[in-house]
Amino acid sequence: MTAAIQPQRPADFGAAGTSRDPAPAEPSASQHLSVAARHRKQLGTFAMSIPFFAYTACFLLAPTVIVIVGAFRTSNGGFTLANFSKLFEANTVSAFATSLLVSALSALIGAAVGAAASYALTIGAKPNGLLRRVVSAVSSALAQFGGVMLAFAFIATIGINGVCTMLIRQLTGQTVNPNWLSTLPGLITIYCYFQIPLMIIIFLPAVDSIRPQWREATENLGGTTWQYWTRVAGPILTPRFVSALLLLFANAFSAYATAAALFSQRSILVPLMIQGAMRNEMDPNQQGFAQVLAFAMIVVVALVMMLSHAVEKRAGRWQ
Repeated sequence: MTAAIQPQRPADFGAAGTSRDPAPAEPSASQHLSVAARHRKQLGTFAMSIPFFAYTACFLLAPTVIVIVGAFRTSNGGFTLANFSKLFEANTVSAFATSLLVSALSALIGAAVGAAASYALTIGAKPNGLLRRVVSAVSSALAQFGGVMLAFAFIATIGINGVCTMLIRQLTGQTVNPNWLSTLPGLITIYCYFQIPLMIIIFLPAVDSIRPQWREATENLGGTTWQYWTRVAGPILTPRFVSALLLLFANAFSAYATAAALFSQRSILVPLMIQGAMRNEMDPNQQGFAQVLAFAMIVVVALVMMLSHAVEKRAGRWQ
């Protein structure tokens, strides 16, 4: 029996008397190539991102920093809080109130009409049909059609000597108010011209996410149309609608060129007040006040975007 037990060599044991673990296998050539390819892909992605970050830093981050720093500096370069003293004057408060009103009303009208158009387009046109493609293309173009071109288009159409104005005068003898475009209702109407197409672009994918089977299931379970919209489709579309509404508000709040072309002599909006302060050569302190106004606009837009992000995040959590 003892002869059957073969003695083990010392090489089979480690220093502590236990068996040695097998040596780890060295990485193969294919694994080295995979790691190298992964590193090259990461470097390529980083290199492709450099132009975007450079563009963002030059045209978004740098101007924001300049505005924030300039709001707290005097014309001589010293630190001051006196630039904020005019922020609570009657004219400034009135300009902010007007800007908020115009932005809110144009956003509400644009969101309501754009949402209804998106829903009608979803149920009345094929996903890849001609009507769907035409409306999407036209909306993409009109959403970017703003500024002086948009103001000129309305002036040439329904202005004092506009085509429609002259046609109405010849056919009916009625004269359209020549100053209508230079009023708040006229400005809100013009803003809706690019707000509605922008809403269609933003909200159409959300409406597409609603499946027809959900409505059929609601009807099969005895649900009404009201219950379908309040308990099925409504909770899904409401966060997207609110987020799009906030984006339209920020878009109208920061618009400048269209209002500047229509209200060249009146600073009824914050962007127009910034323009007047920047062009004032008599008072050097107006430059600091203009940066304070711009800083206040940045704060408003940042709050709106944070609220929009919170709504989107909560909507994703519900789903």
